[in-house]
Amino acid sequence: MQWRVRPVLPVTKLIGAVAVVVLAVAFGGGDRLRWVVAAVVALALLVWALRDLVVPIRLAADADGVTVVTGFARRRRLSWSQVERVRVDRTTRRGLRSELLEIDAGDAVYLFGAHELGAMPEDVVTEIAELRA
Repeated sequence: MQWRVRPVLPVTKLIGAVAVVVLAVAFGGGDRLRWVVAAVVALALLVWALRDLVVPIRLAADADGVTVVTGFARRRRLSWSQVERVRVDRTTRRGLRSELLEIDAGDAVYLFGAHELGAMPEDVVTEIAELRA
């Protein structure tokens, strides 16, 4: 089984990068600081979208274990014996609720949100539990 970034996310990030450039052209004038800030923000959005396009599959699981994405584009294979716990981490801050899939491998903890998985973390935990059993 594989869970991937929703296709709308990289598109949205690319549109955001274009919007920043358009706003810089419209309101930047001769102000270098505005151009530098716009360039940095647009570049950051482009790199972020590139990661989604290069590594769309953030989590994969089979009968032998899971493969997680670490860093910008590296993958790490974990056998089920290396995985100590898989759970949903729920937090509420300032009235906003967030849920993250947490894979605890002892030496590292991997967190994935619903947008990265393309599914609700609770559903992914259920599917992983079925595979692991």
